[in-house]
Amino acid sequence: MTAPLTLLIAALGGEGGGVLTSWIVNAAQDSNLPVQATSIPGVAQRTGATTYYVEIWPQTWDEIDGAEPVFALSPSPGEIDVFASSELLETGRQIQSGYVTPDRTLLIASTHRVFATSEKMKMGDGRADNKQLVQVAGDRSKSQIFFDMEDAARNAGAHISAVLLGSIAGCGTLPISDETFREGIRAEGKAVEANLAGFEAGLKAAKGDVAVQALQPEDRFAHVTATPDLLKRAASFPAEVQPTLDHAIRRLMDFQDTAYAGLYLDRLAPYADGEVDVLVRVAKYLAVRMSFEDVIRVAQAKTRPERLARIRAETGAAAGDSVKVTEFLKPGIAEFCDVLPEGIARMVLARAEKSEKLRNWHKGMELNSSSVTGFLKLKTLAGMRRWRRRTWRFRREQESIEAWLDLISQAQKLNAALAAEIAECARLIKGYSDTHVRGTGNFGRINAALIGPALRREIDAESAAVDIAAAREAALADPDGLTLTQTLSASAVPVPARREAAE
Repeated sequence: MTAPLTLLIAALGGEGGGVLTSWIVNAAQDSNLPVQATSIPGVAQRTGATTYYVEIWPQTWDEIDGAEPVFALSPSPGEIDVFASSELLETGRQIQSGYVTPDRTLLIASTHRVFATSEKMKMGDGRADNKQLVQVAGDRSKSQIFFDMEDAARNAGAHISAVLLGSIAGCGTLPISDETFREGIRAEGKAVEANLAGFEAGLKAAKGDVAVQALQPEDRFAHVTATPDLLKRAASFPAEVQPTLDHAIRRLMDFQDTAYAGLYLDRLAPYADGEVDVLVRVAKYLAVRMSFEDVIRVAQAKTRPERLARIRAETGAAAGDSVKVTEFLKPGIAEFCDVLPEGIARMVLARAEKSEKLRNWHKGMELNSSSVTGFLKLKTLAGMRRWRRRTWRFRREQESIEAWLDLISQAQKLNAALAAEIAECARLIKGYSDTHVRGTGNFGRINAALIGPALRREIDAESAAVDIAAAREAALADPDGLTLTQTLSASAVPVPARREAAE
């Protein structure tokens, strides 16, 4: 019994899913094939399902002698021949809905990620596991084509929709020739060369033996070269920690200077002869904590030459095109005081404690960083790093880091697992303003309820390590702190009262 070929496409808002569907429909019509398409477009990224459903009759109008095929208006779970997705998590969503099945579906998916708001909001690493998503996609589909479509589109200077079209054409399932798709792109007359380049990239990937390709993490500090002295000192540490040290040293040189990177190695040295697990964790989180986020750091990131180049590439701007970049900033009294000398910051914060208006003060700003004046303002702020050691935030961070390291050192004498979990608690302390206050407060509660009693040997160290891990994950999962309160309540130690962010 002849049945239509079913194709389901999942895309994000703004990726050209509608154009892609039109290309496919036009190519089917040009091939004299009956076709029908419906869509459920989203209004923006992640706001609802953005799907496009196409049914193509595998016989031409001449072959069916004008008989009208019966098409469905919407996809049915378990009845999809080809599923194509422009992003990995969208693939997982449609698999969860039952549209991809191991007995029938050819799955075409990009391995790149556009993180959902829920992933970004979590205090910890809220990202979905890419490897797990790929594994599930492979298990739930009959055959698969995986590659990084975003990377292919960037290299071709095309929209990802053109790359996705090429991969659909190259999968060999649709009864439409490659040249028919090319002619459809030419006939449309919009960005023809770029779209053809994207189509060829997708076509080549689909027809080749393509393994899963994920974007390699960008080395933001590739421009920094460690000094021979630092490299020599780093080489004395165990091999297990060397990859971390390479990144950490260059990160801290970029954040401050060579002496600051040397301080990092000084702080790490006492752990070199201890448990490797503790050393690796301290090495990682010490580098993160020492390169804390302040307005100087933000300005440094926004004035890097490669940032504008990346923005131009993402927007598809040609060589002669002008690109305007607007920064939306809203610093509060805390961020303002972070870069002030300690004495002045103390006076301002003391006044803020007495004045609700000053305490809640924020300054909304829109800054054109692609203009000369806007860029110079950010560059001047980034240049303040030479005075960073004298600022209020720097002093507070160094005191907090030393206190954290002292807790780890004490714990290491009792139990390696306890020391490792205390080191891992650095994940709680991040960002600035309310986020930083909240994370610091959560760490303080865990310290009072579990770490302190364990170090004083009031509770078993090994059991405390397990409880600290549970409390930390509870704090990371719930920014309001309710889950942390419930977790700490399960311990025998009285739960410290939660402090509000304003304190």
